Amino acid sequence: MHALVPCKGNLTGVWHSLVKVVWRKRHYVGRPDFGDSTFSLIIRKFSSSISVHPNPNLPISSPDFDRNSCIVISLQTDNRVAMSKAGALDLASGLGGKIQKDDVLSAVDKYEKYHSDFGGVEEDRKANYTDMVNKYYDLVTSFYEYGWGESFHFAPRWKGESLRESIKRHEHFLALQLCLKPGHKVLDVGCGIGGPLREIARFSSTSVMGINNNEYQITRGKALNRVAGVDGTCDFTKADFMKMPFSENSFDAVYAIEATCHAPDAVGCYKEIYRVLKPGQSFAAYEWCMTDAFDPNNQEHKKIKAEIEIGDGLPDIRSTRHCLAALKEAGFEVIWEQDLAKDSPLPWYLPLDTSHFSISSFRLTSIGRFITKNMVMALESVGLAPKGSQRVQSFLEKAAEGLVAGGKKEIFTPMYFFLARKPQ
Repeated sequence: MHALVPCKGNLTGVWHSLVKVVWRKRHYVGRPDFGDSTFSLIIRKFSSSISVHPNPNLPISSPDFDRNSCIVISLQTDNRVAMSKAGALDLASGLGGKIQKDDVLSAVDKYEKYHSDFGGVEEDRKANYTDMVNKYYDLVTSFYEYGWGESFHFAPRWKGESLRESIKRHEHFLALQLCLKPGHKVLDVGCGIGGPLREIARFSSTSVMGINNNEYQITRGKALNRVAGVDGTCDFTKADFMKMPFSENSFDAVYAIEATCHAPDAVGCYKEIYRVLKPGQSFAAYEWCMTDAFDPNNQEHKKIKAEIEIGDGLPDIRSTRHCLAALKEAGFEVIWEQDLAKDSPLPWYLPLDTSHFSISSFRLTSIGRFITKNMVMALESVGLAPKGSQRVQSFLEKAAEGLVAGGKKEIFTPMYFFLARKPQ
């Protein structure tokens, strides 16, 4: 079990409200008029003054640490629809990102050639990571937004919890681990179109800067910031997170959600984060990693790894051990670390598993993906989607297959979590 450890203040008077909220959630669950509310059990009023940590009587990395049993405090009800790109024409209009429509097919060719299935090698992917990752996100962002919403990441999930609720809870957990307070200046490394950035800023009353090297995603993110009304506290910087344009000791906290896996060098990436973080402050992340169960000499394991790399724009997938060693080499003190996939009541890859069906995440189901595939084919055939769109859909399907296989065999995790501190 966890202990709820206040950073400051106390929770007197909260528990009666919590009991009522839990009762109402259980009483109304399944009722069509109840809506799709987020009940992470977090009292927003207290979000700046509490954090969730393991029981202090246990070693911080104890195997008894059960992340999903923690009590996080929120009373956030949110009926906003996460699918910011709602329809087929929205999907078609964004395909290719900033790439000229006539050049999309050529960009797909160039992107695929970076990967082993097409003769590419890891050294070239690392040397040309900026070009490879930019091409990838220009090509796939509209697909991601259409199927996944504004937050492009996985999450541990409870039974009866929607995908969207689990994603928000995953983001809240990160904010609480960092012990964010109103007025803090926070950095989101590899922020995508800013779904987590906006959620964390609202949740913690902080200012969040997102760094991203993809112009199309930043354009989308700024538009979504304006719609959400957070453009006064949230912004984006177009830059390479291996060479950040920020001065030393600029940020009160830094986080990365399934993003620094795109870095060609973990140590170099973590050193840059260390440089811009204030002394005594923390960096938290969810990393994509191969687990200890991965066997580099096993052909099936290698195939799964290659499918994830081509389908997700990765130069390589590091091991959890590699990430941990890189953090320490960069100068961080590791407070605690754990593969959160191990304790998830439902498999993290469930939304992509073709045997799974869900109304709330219909577009990710096998039927939804079949419809999307045929829709993209039709849009491309009539010229509403650029040539090459079907091939993008194809390597995303391959990625989904690799992710599910990697998850089932427990050789891959998208949520190797760590909390690390820069010494005073």
